[in-house]
Amino acid sequence: MSVQPVYHHPPQPRVPRTLDGIAAALQGGRRMEFYRELGQAPIDQAEQVLNRWWCEAEMDTDPEQDRIIAAARNGTLPTSTMADVLRLRRDRGGDLPGE
Repeated sequence: MSVQPVYHHPPQPRVPRTLDGIAAALQGGRRMEFYRELGQAPIDQAEQVLNRWWCEAEMDTDPEQDRIIAAARNGTLPTSTMADVLRLRRDRGGDLPGE
């Protein structure tokens, strides 16, 4: 018998990591909030704002969003430690922050 993962990540991000990609994925007031935050950010913080909003846009476009939110609210969402995440990323050959 084989086991299927409960959730798997798509091979490519759903949202392009660009200003236009992020803005297109956000709806209404969230798009305006994104533009407002980016417009008010000092230049050395613009990348942090883009990264945060890209994550928001990825979550907003996740087809499993409702199930994930429900699991988080009722305490059944699987979690990992940061150490596990970093070890998995290293094992897969990815760069780690600060390296």
